[in-house]
Amino acid sequence: MSCWDTIADYALRSQGIGERLLPRTDFTLCQQFTLIGSGMIWNIYFGVLALVSGFMLATGVAVAKAHHQFWVRKPAEWFIFVFRGSPLFIQFFFAYFLFQSLKAGYPFFGAFTAAWLGALLVLFLNTAAYSAEIFYGALMSVPKGDVEAADAYGMSGWPRFRRVIWPTMLRLAWPAYTNEAIFLFHATTLVFFSGFPASQQRGDALYYASYFADKTFNPFIPYPILAFYFILLTLTVIGLFGMVNKRLNQHLPKERRAKIRLRVNLIR
Repeated sequence: MSCWDTIADYALRSQGIGERLLPRTDFTLCQQFTLIGSGMIWNIYFGVLALVSGFMLATGVAVAKAHHQFWVRKPAEWFIFVFRGSPLFIQFFFAYFLFQSLKAGYPFFGAFTAAWLGALLVLFLNTAAYSAEIFYGALMSVPKGDVEAADAYGMSGWPRFRRVIWPTMLRLAWPAYTNEAIFLFHATTLVFFSGFPASQQRGDALYYASYFADKTFNPFIPYPILAFYFILLTLTVIGLFGMVNKRLNQHLPKERRAKIRLRVNLIR
């Protein structure tokens, strides 16, 4: 079988398209690159959807945490505390068994036991909590002079937040938020190694890398391939977020523009 045949058979296998059986013998480099790359589709799916939806929730939670009323502020603080204070792996584990328990009495929750929805919900809440704390810190750092200038122009309420406070908050938070986006994509590798099973062996990139490492007794080929794909994904995220960062800071002098710096997160 040529490499092109392998790509045709396995490129979309993680989505249930193509060859159903995994390779059993004579594992080639092309097979490993193709199947691990196929699994990356799931990692990108989890990361993109959780990031987009989590961004919107994080903005609301950050604003709620900065609110002066106790009944608005406290739920936001506890939401952030719970999801930042517990490991993501444990969140996956408990969420899966919670949905399994609810499914017995409420069939509606059956869909949440599948990784495509249940794991996505956990990632969504987790990244929203981390991002909300980043946005809250940026919100507290918005210069008072900007707010006073908006007041002087007669702006208040939603127009002031949308045109003055929110853009400034994003500009201040964006470098740290870029790191959160990168770590979120890395965290997607935990999905099929926690509670959520891989349906019909349709796992993510780490699932296939572990399969090849187990079958060949040689982890020094599939795991570097996995790392290579995630490095490419990280560079893509840095490039896209860098363009947004440039847009957010285009009105500032060059020496005052915030730069994106990757900081290693040792534990999630």
